[in-house]
Amino acid sequence: MSSRFSRAPHPGVALPSRRRFVQGLAAGGAVAALGLPSLAQPRRGDAPVLRGTDFDLVIGETPVNFTGRVRPAVTVNGSLPAPTLRWKEGTTVELRVRNALPRGSIHGDQASIHWHGILLPANMDGVPGISFDGIARGETYRYRFDVVQSGTYWYHSHSAFQEQAGLYGALIVDPAGSEPFAYDREHVVLLSDWTDLDPARLFARLKKMSDHDNLYKRTVADFMRDAQRHGLAATLADRKMWGQMRMTPTDLSDVNANTYTYLMNGTTTPGNWTGLFRTGEKVRLRFINGSAMTYFDVRIPGLKMTVVAADGLPVHPVTVDEFRIATAETFDVIVEPSGQDAFAIFAQDSGRTGYVSGTLAVREGLRAPVPPLDPRPILTMRDMAMDHGAHGGHGAMEHVPASGSNAHAGHDMAPADHAAHGDIGSAGMDHAGMGHGTQAAAADPHARHATAGAAHGAPAAMQAHPASERGNPLVESQAMTPASRLDDPGNGMGTDGRKALSYSMLRSLFADPDGREPGRTLEMHLTGHMEKFAWSFDGIKHSGSGPIRLKYGERMRITLVNDTMMSHPIHLHGMWSDLEDDEGNFQVRKHTIDMPPGSKRSYRVRADALGRWAFHCHLLYHMESGMMRDVEVHE
Repeated sequence: MSSRFSRAPHPGVALPSRRRFVQGLAAGGAVAALGLPSLAQPRRGDAPVLRGTDFDLVIGETPVNFTGRVRPAVTVNGSLPAPTLRWKEGTTVELRVRNALPRGSIHGDQASIHWHGILLPANMDGVPGISFDGIARGETYRYRFDVVQSGTYWYHSHSAFQEQAGLYGALIVDPAGSEPFAYDREHVVLLSDWTDLDPARLFARLKKMSDHDNLYKRTVADFMRDAQRHGLAATLADRKMWGQMRMTPTDLSDVNANTYTYLMNGTTTPGNWTGLFRTGEKVRLRFINGSAMTYFDVRIPGLKMTVVAADGLPVHPVTVDEFRIATAETFDVIVEPSGQDAFAIFAQDSGRTGYVSGTLAVREGLRAPVPPLDPRPILTMRDMAMDHGAHGGHGAMEHVPASGSNAHAGHDMAPADHAAHGDIGSAGMDHAGMGHGTQAAAADPHARHATAGAAHGAPAAMQAHPASERGNPLVESQAMTPASRLDDPGNGMGTDGRKALSYSMLRSLFADPDGREPGRTLEMHLTGHMEKFAWSFDGIKHSGSGPIRLKYGERMRITLVNDTMMSHPIHLHGMWSDLEDDEGNFQVRKHTIDMPPGSKRSYRVRADALGRWAFHCHLLYHMESGMMRDVEVHE
C-alpha cells in the first residue's frame, strides 16, 4: 500500500488535532503482502489502475489504519479503494473474482461485486439472492459481458456490509469514439466514509439508538432566539409540529462525522490526496460518491466547475460553484486552474459535521487553504417543500398513528387505484404475495404533474397514499403536498452567493432514447420510522414483499413519493431511469435518482433487460433494513 495515509500537512497550514492527524496513517505494505506482481505501483493517493479486457480480482481482508486503530478492511487485490478498472466501449470483458476472505471474518463468508450503472445480463449483475448465489469462500465467479456504454461508473460489494468496509472502486469506460467535450488530463475523485466499528454493530446501534450521531439538537437558547425572530406563537407551533412527528429538524443524516472518517481516494484530509495540473489545462474530475451513507457537498474555492456528465452520460454543460452528490451518483466536471499553484477540493457532509479535502496542485507537497465548514442547516417545512398553506397552518408532512383509527384515512386511495394480488388487468404488474397499496395507473400526462406547482409556491393537490401505510407501525409520516423539488440544490446549498447545481439544470445531450409515452405508471412511496430505524417501500419491508413485474419491452413510468424526512438515492439495476421534468418531458438519463424529503419525482423506464433485478435505496443501512424490492422483467 502506498504511503498516502501518512502524508503530513504542508508547513504553512495549521496542524490538525492528534485525532485528525492519525487519521492520515495506514498499515504499510498491504498490497505488496499479497504478492500480486501484476499490479502497477500507484502514485501517491491513487488506487492501482487495471486496463484491458481480462482481469483477476481477489476479495480479501487487509489491515488499515485511518484513525490510530488498525482495523480489518475488505479489499480487492489488497487495495482500498479497489483498483480502478478501465474498460473500452465495444469490447467484451471477463473478470474472475475470487473470494479469499479468511475463515471467521467479521465481514462474512460470502462475497460479491456489483457493477453499478453498467448494462449487462442479470446473472452478471452481482446481487446475491436476486441475480446469483454470491461467491462462497474459496470460490471464483466468472463475470463476462459486452461493454455497451462509456463514462464514469463504480463497482462495489452487494454482500452484507462489505461496501462500508472498503469494497468499492472506480470504473471508467472509455468511449469507442470521441468525447463531446475537450480536456487535457483527468483525475478520479472517489469519496467515501469509513468507520472503525464493525458495520454490523453500527447497524445494530442504529436500530437501538437511531439518533446517536445527532449531537446538535435544539436548545432553550434556540427556542428563545426563534421566538424573538418569528414570534412566540409560530415558534410554539413549530416545536409542536416536530414533537408530534417525534422528529428533530437537526436530524439531517443517520451517521455523520461523529462516527465516520471521510476519505478521498482512500486518503484522509491529513493525507492530502493530490491531483496534478499545469496552468492553462482543462482538467476533468470524475467525482464518484462511493460512500455507504453520506451525501457530500463539493466545491473547489477559487474555481468554477462545469458539469459535463451525470451518472456516466453526457449532459449540456452547466457551470456551478458547488454541487451535492448523493450516494452512488457520479458527476464529471471540467475545471481550468490558473492564477495559483494549489486549489482545495473540499467535500463536506450535508449535515456539516465533517469533511474531507484534497488538493489540485502544480506539484506534490502543496496544500491550499481549506475553508471552514458551512453553518449547519436546520430543516423546516418550507425547506422540504412541505409548507404551502394547504392545511391551515399545519405542515404538510403529517404523523401517521401506529394503530387504531387513521386520522388521514380520507386521503388513502380508493381500492380500485391499488394493486391487489395477481395481475392488474393488461398492465402486466404483479405484486405477488402483497395485498398492499402500490398504485398502478394508465398514463396521464397531466394528472401526474398536478403537484408540480408546489415547487414554485402554489398549493398542491392532496397526495393520496397506499392503504398499506394506514395504521402501519413502520410508517411514521406522510407527505401530503409533495413537490418535485427539481430546482432545489439541497438544504444548505447555494449560500454566500455560490451557484449550486440542481437536478433542473441537468439536461441530457440526447433526446429521449425510447420516444414512446409510458403505457402505465407505477407509484411507490418511500416510507420509514426514524426511531425504529425501519425503512421500506409503501410501508412493506423487502422481506415481506413480492416482485414488481415488468413486461419485456414495455415503456412505463415510476413515480416516487418520499413520505419520510430523509433523502433517499434510489437505484434500479439493469435499466436506465429517465427523469422527467415538471411538464412530463424527458430531462436527463441517470442510474440513481435522489429523492429529497417530501419530494415527488417521476422517471421513465424501458424494460429491456430480462431477468430479476434489485431496486433499492442506496443508503446501505436503509437498504439492509428493508427499503428494497425485486423487479422481474419477463416475456
